[in-house]
Amino acid sequence: MNQEEAFRSEIKAGYTFKGDSITLGAAMLEEKALTGAYVKVPLKTLNRHGLIAGATGTGKTKSLQVLAENLSEKGVPVFLMDLKGDLSGLAQPSPGHPKIDERHEQIGLPFEPKDFPVEILTLSEQEGVRLRATVSEFGPVLLSRILDLSDTQSGIVAVIFKYCDDNKLPLLDLKDFKKVLQYATGEGKEAFSKDYGRISTASTGTILRKVIEMEQQGADLFFGEKSFDVDDLTRIDDQGRGVINILRLTDIQNRPKLFSTFMLSLLAEIYSTFPEQGDTERPELVFFIDEAHLIFKEASDALLEQIESIVKLIRSKGVGIYFVTQNPTDIPNEVLSQLGLKIQHALRAFTARDRKAIKLTAENYPTSDYYDTKEVLTGLGIGEALVTVLDEKGRPTPLAATLMRAPMSRMDILTDAELTTVVKNSRIADSYNEVVDRESAYEILNKKIEKAQSKAPPPAPKTSRRRSSRRQDPIVKVLTSATFIRGVMGILNKVLK
Repeated sequence: MNQEEAFRSEIKAGYTFKGDSITLGAAMLEEKALTGAYVKVPLKTLNRHGLIAGATGTGKTKSLQVLAENLSEKGVPVFLMDLKGDLSGLAQPSPGHPKIDERHEQIGLPFEPKDFPVEILTLSEQEGVRLRATVSEFGPVLLSRILDLSDTQSGIVAVIFKYCDDNKLPLLDLKDFKKVLQYATGEGKEAFSKDYGRISTASTGTILRKVIEMEQQGADLFFGEKSFDVDDLTRIDDQGRGVINILRLTDIQNRPKLFSTFMLSLLAEIYSTFPEQGDTERPELVFFIDEAHLIFKEASDALLEQIESIVKLIRSKGVGIYFVTQNPTDIPNEVLSQLGLKIQHALRAFTARDRKAIKLTAENYPTSDYYDTKEVLTGLGIGEALVTVLDEKGRPTPLAATLMRAPMSRMDILTDAELTTVVKNSRIADSYNEVVDRESAYEILNKKIEKAQSKAPPPAPKTSRRRSSRRQDPIVKVLTSATFIRGVMGILNKVLK
């Protein structure tokens, strides 16, 4: 058996699964695609999370698109965080191209252009279904971690939530939370401290400043009603395809704290509300987080700890999380160790730091008798990647340099008119885009303060008694000074003489 036959045999043994799977492309040996040597990923292990990495322009977004399309076809709903705005094309079929036909001929797969059911979501005032959550739904622990508060400050937040629960004060948006903080150290200080203890104005001041900082990143648009129901992310269309939910973040990509806050709250709610799945034949929902390095770069230690916990635990709910970034070293080791599927596009070695990163990246992959991983990482072409997945028993498959299949949908953004049509055809937009501002803590406390002020007795009139000043008139001071008297007496003596 020659090298190619041995390699084909290894690929076939490693990537043949009993259950349903998604074909990613064909394995390559010595820069040549081996037609029919398919590299696949079993649906059963797609809740084990994953990574799509590579330098700019190497094909990461297209690999994400391929996975999202095939998951949708298999009836699995998808959630995409789209920071660059180049994923909306999933709603339109690919126009095709001779190079796509040539690629698929090498792989041994037919190419069929298709569109997919897309829901456009937004955290801002862009077109799309508005996503919101109330402060109460966040809870004191998550809110404190997002604000990066100290233990003392976190304790104050917990007391504030307890006070609101006991006194039926709904915490819906950030102005509610700020109002209660101000009330607890202002007009309502005596009543609050009687049952809940006195809290430091210095600590509440720090908390308020951190809330304002988050508001400046646009969080005031996110906190409020109507709250988004996470079950709406798991919809299936009339043809049995999973809906692809695309969260457009193009206008807030320079505000990573906002979308990392949203991501964490959404994952936390999914974890708390989705039933335990155990080992099933397919995931319930798959997340793709594009430009993931922005989240980890800006995250506090507390936020990182929370993300790590969610990644470890949420797979039991049938949810897979896939991070898309330029370099695997952008992802904390604690998270990276949890990722089963790895699609690694080319890395560039321009500097000593780049070469060091390539060496570290190569060590994250299984060893291979057919590749020098470090050399392959810098030699991959556009749309080629090193791939390893978990098989149905949770074991890593053989490392395969892979010629990735092309997306069936458009590899470009929607026009403004096409985007408007997608939003207009949404079945849930009307429900979530209506602005709701019902009575909550802010309004209730304002009424309470006004009522207390109207019942308070008028302040006693102040008398206009002026305290006599001990300060002398400057002229009198001069006339009575010893120096002045001595001077005058000296002149008089001279005159009299």
